[in-house]
Amino acid sequence: GDELMAVNSHSLRGMTKVQAAKYIQRIDGSVTFTFAKLTFDTNHFKEAKTLDMVMKKVKHKCIERMSSGTADKLGLTRAVLCNDDLAKKLEEFNRNASFYKELLVRCHFLLMDSNAASNVYKGMGDLFSQIAVREKAAANEAFTMFADAHRNYHKAGLEFQKQAAPIMNKLGTYLHKAVPDMRLTIKKYADAKFEYLAYCLKIKEMDDEEYTFNSLDDPLPRVEDGNYEYRVVLRCRGQARAHFLQLRSDVRVKLQLLNSKHVQDLTEQLEKWTKVLLQYYEDCLHISKKANVFPIDIDLSTVVDAQ
Repeated sequence: GDELMAVNSHSLRGMTKVQAAKYIQRIDGSVTFTFAKLTFDTNHFKEAKTLDMVMKKVKHKCIERMSSGTADKLGLTRAVLCNDDLAKKLEEFNRNASFYKELLVRCHFLLMDSNAASNVYKGMGDLFSQIAVREKAAANEAFTMFADAHRNYHKAGLEFQKQAAPIMNKLGTYLHKAVPDMRLTIKKYADAKFEYLAYCLKIKEMDDEEYTFNSLDDPLPRVEDGNYEYRVVLRCRGQARAHFLQLRSDVRVKLQLLNSKHVQDLTEQLEKWTKVLLQYYEDCLHISKKANVFPIDIDLSTVVDAQ
């Protein structure tokens, strides 16, 4: 944003940037620059945030969700980040978040079904106990054993739910704490990115305007007056770029840590979930083998005809 006034005491007044650059390239030996430093504070930064800059920022947010072809057909000018590898990492993060969400939903439904089945087993156990009371010795023993089996199914289901709940909570920590925190960081990064791109676009438009006037040999008023507006926007772009790069670095570090946590925790928790589920099925199988009471002999002569 500083204004270059002279080179080796030779004034650059009235020269374009291209002419000044060519003049400097022709100099042999040492070069001494004379420049007017731009005194910059927060007020200048506020001055640069005009309605035009705000609209450019909004436009970049909208274009972010468009394909390049669509934006071109609509004639929307924009600044873009070339070879932005962070975009692919953000897409991977969004896929992981969706995967965790779907995984937790399915695990939740499994626990709900397990709880419903356990309650059914408990009800059936109580029912078979009532039947056993009305039967004689052999049938009584069989129905009692069958009732105990269903009550044991109920206990096994409760134990499975008890062990599975902490695993779901651990998986939920990633989805409900790590992911929202990461999304907040990404939101701040995106806001800084769009602001930086808006300044880049503004600089490009001002350069094009200056080039057009130069091609017509018509002096641009703001250039004649010291090009203060351009210098302020240029300085603001530098600050916006520094802020953008800092947030970009933070996002990279967080994504790397989050990805490591995702790989380690997911493997560990799914392994625990599989073991707990397998133990539940083995317990139910063991209970079923012990409850082999069929056929059950019932003395039908003791049945009283209600009629």
